[in-house]
Amino acid sequence: MAANWAPDSWTRHEARQLPTYPDAAALTAATDQLATFPPLVFAGEARNLTASLAEVAAGKAFLLQGGDCAESFAEHSANNIRDTFRVILQMAVVLTFASKLPVVKLGRMAGQFAKPRSTDTETIGGVELPSYRGDNVNDIAFTAESRAPDPQRMIRAYSQSAATLNLLRAFAQGGYANLHQVHRWTHDFMGRSPWSKKYAETADRIGEALEFMAACGIDPETVPQLAQTHFYTSHEALLLQYEQALTRQDSLTGDWYDTSAHFLWIGDRTRFEGSSHVEYLRGIGNPIGIKCGPSLEPDALLRMLDTLNPGRVPGRMTLITRYGYDKIEANLPRLVRAVTREGHPVVWSCDPMHGNVVKAANGYKTRPFDRILAEVRGFFAVHRAEGTHAGGIHAEMTGQNVTECTGGAVDVTEQSLADRYHTHCDPRLNASQSLELAFLLAEMLNEEMAERKKVAA
Repeated sequence: MAANWAPDSWTRHEARQLPTYPDAAALTAATDQLATFPPLVFAGEARNLTASLAEVAAGKAFLLQGGDCAESFAEHSANNIRDTFRVILQMAVVLTFASKLPVVKLGRMAGQFAKPRSTDTETIGGVELPSYRGDNVNDIAFTAESRAPDPQRMIRAYSQSAATLNLLRAFAQGGYANLHQVHRWTHDFMGRSPWSKKYAETADRIGEALEFMAACGIDPETVPQLAQTHFYTSHEALLLQYEQALTRQDSLTGDWYDTSAHFLWIGDRTRFEGSSHVEYLRGIGNPIGIKCGPSLEPDALLRMLDTLNPGRVPGRMTLITRYGYDKIEANLPRLVRAVTREGHPVVWSCDPMHGNVVKAANGYKTRPFDRILAEVRGFFAVHRAEGTHAGGIHAEMTGQNVTECTGGAVDVTEQSLADRYHTHCDPRLNASQSLELAFLLAEMLNEEMAERKKVAA
């Protein structure tokens, strides 16, 4: 348990990126109500995730984290949840086969509502209103009423997260994650994809492995692991009033856990020293992540790790790098060397999305697929050179057939962005681009595992 910490000790530190609620009494009423609600996740599940991430940190597993940039109330449906879950499963099967390592599956789901903003207000047509901060804070519609922060939205976000988690648990444990079924989805999907020939050999080898296991009597009926999976949830710990209301003390250990998600991370704009967000996260037992961008110096990162993980618990800390395709190889080695020198047991994960946003000629924000892939390649190259483990990928993605990121074999063009541009915040990879990324990642993991075998020999 952290020293001199309480669920509300963050209120005595500097807070950035928090909304200003016009009605303090309404805010108190909402958070008091949230504090009486059941936990969304349990402390034991968070501890299990920490143990799995410790395996990732040791190079014995790989982390796949993906999902919406920002969940919305309007797009919440069983089909959307199912489609994103399905693509994550498909990606995980490909990565497991390539690396011969377990893949830890972590969704940006069931709570990823709040978004940091570069300014507190935005101006359109001479009218200045509060910035949209996510559906759990205010509404995206540009009116004074819609943009006023409303604490009742936290109640709705909790209810939607509970419904999403309920469905995810059913999918993960109820047979929907059957390995044979997941492979059939991938096979069917590739049959309709322009890049199917390129990855047909890998897909066929996965099919042959499944057929061999079935012939040996290893099938979902006899081995439950082939029909079930562990699936965890995550979001940025941004709206601290919500997080505090869902912070509970574990009856078994006495430690405090944020029961809104299994895994929380702190963003680029809130990880400064003396931050309310750092203060809150240092006291919870959940595994946590730090977004690491060009502005983060090695010494500052080491101080942050000492604050958030003074006991150096393996699996507690995940460092999510976000540089941009043209900056990662120049900047990341300094952090890797500093962390390695000090012996911090961390997971290194690559966010190839946030540093690669561009504005298309038609005004849409987009992310070119070739830049996303270039950053992932740079991430693997740095870790290969430094002798460390490229441990994971953190992607903003959806199971829907959206047109938000340009490129990929499906060849989304700037002209086609308007066809199905549905995001409430930043552009996401669609289902086809996500699966293509998994096959390209598989090639890199194959190379890494081959290199490990050479070193071991």
